[in-house]
Amino acid sequence: MAFRELPVYLSLLYPSMKFTISLLLCAALAFSCQNSMEGDQKTIEHKPSMRFGDTVFEFPEFSFPVEDHTAHWEMLKDVISEAREVNGSNLQALKNRSERLREYSDSLFKRKPDLWDSPSIRSRLMVLKTRTEMLYQNAHQDILDSANLQKSVVEMNMAVKNLIIQMNEKFQKDRIDAQRSENEQMELRSQQRFSDSIMELERQDARDREM
Repeated sequence: MAFRELPVYLSLLYPSMKFTISLLLCAALAFSCQNSMEGDQKTIEHKPSMRFGDTVFEFPEFSFPVEDHTAHWEMLKDVISEAREVNGSNLQALKNRSERLREYSDSLFKRKPDLWDSPSIRSRLMVLKTRTEMLYQNAHQDILDSANLQKSVVEMNMAVKNLIIQMNEKFQKDRIDAQRSENEQMELRSQQRFSDSIMELERQDARDREM
C-alpha cells in the first residue's frame, strides 16, 4: 500500500474499530453486573449460619377459657406452631415454613368456628393472611433482600401476637357482657318479685277491710 494511501485507509478503519471496542465494553459491563448480582444472591443463599426472626420472641398465651374453646381448632394450632419455628430459621427452612404459613392462614381465614366469626377476629385474620403472603413472597425472591425478609418475619410475629390478644379480649368482653346481661335479668326478676309482693299486700289489705 502506498504511504500516501495510509491516512485514507485508517479513516475507513477507525469507525469499525470504534464500534467493535464499544461493543466489547458493553458486553464486559453486562457480564460484570450479572456476576455482581449472582454474587449478591449467593452471599445470602450460601450462608447457612444466617438466621431470621427473633429467637427470644414469645407469643402471648391463650387464657384458659379461650384455650378450652380452641382445643379442636387444629389449623390455629398449626399456624402458631409454624410461626414459632420461623424465628431462628435459616433461609431454606424459612422458605418451607413460609409456604405452609401462607396455606394455613388462608384456611384459617376462610374456615373458622362460628364463635370466632366476629369483625374484630376477621380483621386480625386478614392481617395475618396478608403478612404471611408477604413473608412467602420475600422468601422466594430471585434476588433476596435480607432486610426485607427480616422485616416480614417481625410483621408476621406481630400479626400472630395481635390475633391471640384479640381472641383473649373478645372472650373476656363476651364474658363481661354475659355477666352484665345476667345481672340485668336478676335485677328485673327482683323488681318483679318486689312488685308482686306489694300487690299481694294490697290485696290482703283490701280483704281485711272487707271483713
